[in-house]
Amino acid sequence: MKICISVDMEGISGINTKEHVLSDARLYAEARRMLTEDINAAVRGAFAGGADEVIVMDMHGSSNNVLTELLDERALLLVGTPHFPRFPFLNGSDGLFLVGYHAQAGTERGSLEHTMTSMAWHKYLVNGVPFGEVGIDADIAGWEGVPVVMVSGDDKLCDEARRVLGAQIEAACVKQGVGRQCALCVSPAEGRRRVERAARRAVERLAAGEKFPLFCAGSPVTVRTVYKFTPDADAAMTYDARRIDGYTVERDWPRLCDAYGGLWSEHGEEQRVHYGKDEFEKE
Repeated sequence: MKICISVDMEGISGINTKEHVLSDARLYAEARRMLTEDINAAVRGAFAGGADEVIVMDMHGSSNNVLTELLDERALLLVGTPHFPRFPFLNGSDGLFLVGYHAQAGTERGSLEHTMTSMAWHKYLVNGVPFGEVGIDADIAGWEGVPVVMVSGDDKLCDEARRVLGAQIEAACVKQGVGRQCALCVSPAEGRRRVERAARRAVERLAAGEKFPLFCAGSPVTVRTVYKFTPDADAAMTYDARRIDGYTVERDWPRLCDAYGGLWSEHGEEQRVHYGKDEFEKE
């Protein structure tokens, strides 16, 4: 059984401030360790539940946040940018975890809430519905035929995941959002236990034959991005985008996943990068 783990940083156990999540900030080194430990908890849970292959995808910022020397040696790690489509190697997976995720932009009392970029985006809507990264990434996975089966983050993220993906999702709540940079946190050790338990339960349910629903935002879609500053909206204009007002740009796509590079499985064989699991096991 193959499990992919997409990892963000804002929803990791113990993380509560921008000083944790920016690479030049004073608490970033500490946050990298906490991130890696939460990842390891999810990896342990996946293997304990019955997975025989786990790929971790670092999706925060420049995608070089994991302390690779501390990563569980059974996992493979996708690092670096760009990776386009957004989720290489997702095809053929049995399930996707969203670990360390955060609530969508504008969520009241959401810990480090935002959508994609806290610096530039004020709101992101798909066919008029506000979307966060849970919905965006679940749509990409859904078109690949891969269900999101587990999430971790604050209570607002877990509520959003249940609302978007259904009550059956395994959700590990590691903190309660009090404000954008204020949270009531369980200890990192307890947070990791929660992540590991949720990961294990999700894979055990898959192994038992339970079918998790696939999420799809619909087709076609109209994506509207409301920027915080007009120059960002200026820069977002393309030949097939529409300017709604000074802050807002709108564009039509056949599917939401096409806005993020489409699907790995749709790339021609000559363009796709293959790896063989056995190759990694050779000396």
